[in-house]
Amino acid sequence: MQVSVTSAEGLKRTLKVVIGQGELGERFVSRLDEVKGNIQLKGFRRGKVPTTHIKKVYGRSLMAEVLQKAVEETTEKAISERKERPAFEPRIEFPEDKAEIDRVMEGQGDFAYSVSFEVLPEITIADLTALELEKLVADVPDEDVTKAIEQMAERNVSYDIQDGRETAEGDQVVIDFVGRIDGTEFEGGKAEDAPLVIGGGGFIPGFEDGIKGAKAGDERVVKATFPAEYPVATLAGKEAEFSVKVKSVAVPKKPEINDEFAKGLGVETLDELKTRVREQIASEYEQVSRAKLKRVMLDALDKAHVFELPPTLVDGEFNGIWQDLTRRMTEAKKSFEDEGKTEEQVRDEYRKIAERRVRLGLVLGEVGTAAKIDVTQDELRNALFQQARRFPGQEKMVYDYFQQNPNAVSQLRAPIYEDKVVDHIAAQAKVTERKVPVAELLAPIEEDGAPAAPDAVPDANKA
Repeated sequence: MQVSVTSAEGLKRTLKVVIGQGELGERFVSRLDEVKGNIQLKGFRRGKVPTTHIKKVYGRSLMAEVLQKAVEETTEKAISERKERPAFEPRIEFPEDKAEIDRVMEGQGDFAYSVSFEVLPEITIADLTALELEKLVADVPDEDVTKAIEQMAERNVSYDIQDGRETAEGDQVVIDFVGRIDGTEFEGGKAEDAPLVIGGGGFIPGFEDGIKGAKAGDERVVKATFPAEYPVATLAGKEAEFSVKVKSVAVPKKPEINDEFAKGLGVETLDELKTRVREQIASEYEQVSRAKLKRVMLDALDKAHVFELPPTLVDGEFNGIWQDLTRRMTEAKKSFEDEGKTEEQVRDEYRKIAERRVRLGLVLGEVGTAAKIDVTQDELRNALFQQARRFPGQEKMVYDYFQQNPNAVSQLRAPIYEDKVVDHIAAQAKVTERKVPVAELLAPIEEDGAPAAPDAVPDANKA
């Protein structure tokens, strides 16, 4: 094998690889020895077919196998010997001259091909111990605990049936109904003994208003219109008429917030419930605090690292962002003009976001590699378990999906890996806490391009 560099511009590389006729001949003979014992042709016993006859019948197909394997192995060796780190799968280009290919297939010539790829840049990681980061934290106000427990009480409300009561906001009714559009019943528009809380938004707009004031035993005809964005296309935007019979009316009965209420939620006292709720809210605040610290950290890392980016990685990231953006705009029926910008301006903005994501993905990958950070099988199993829990009754289907799709497993691995790298950086950096009001802590983070997780950047943390 002979390797020469035909182009080395920036991060782009093109190599010319020549596999000599002699090497190909040796590989061909080796492959022939592997298969001849299993070949059986008419007129010959298995394993007794003459080599010359095998070459005549299977020579070209065997040489094709030899070439494919030789190209794979020599490409890997050529890149490895140069200690290159490809940013994506190398592109192989074969000779276009058919006569040249025929000579190679007949074992009469050398085989030359080219390998093109982009390499990952050399990245000098900034001194992580010099990073100065601010972490926003907030105490849990007593009123937030009270509000949370009151919401729990509202979710545990019971209903007492009251004969003769006129239905009002917050009441629960049990109804039978039949819906029709233009006099014809439609699928899904009929039910019996259906519970409905007035004001709860459990039905299409206008339906609940049409029941207000009704008593048990009353029958009404209610007109309501399906929203234009209703997911069933045949119903979207259509006006329907519902024949409704009210079977019972019940008033809400909110539980008294005391020790008995707490026991119903699995704790012994109201004070213990308050403690549990405070801890839960504090945990949620900590997640927000960590997310904002991560954003500050990424901003600092972005500013601290300047290096050339592999164009193909940037293009791939940008195309993914752009496809998602245009899909959402199409669904929302919006245009760039609605935002007061041209498509060119928006493209430029999102190109910068793509560059930021690739840069940060490479930096995080480099930090993780240097720190020997990896994702354990236990962590992956736990992530898979959490995914399966989101689909009750379909857990086996979820497990099978991840077992059969390595890319899906990579999607589980990526955020775990990124979180571990972020924790490592935070442990190295100088992090100071600043106590802020809850409103400031919970203010939305401006979306301008969180990094792609390292696994989203091909081989960023593996090469």
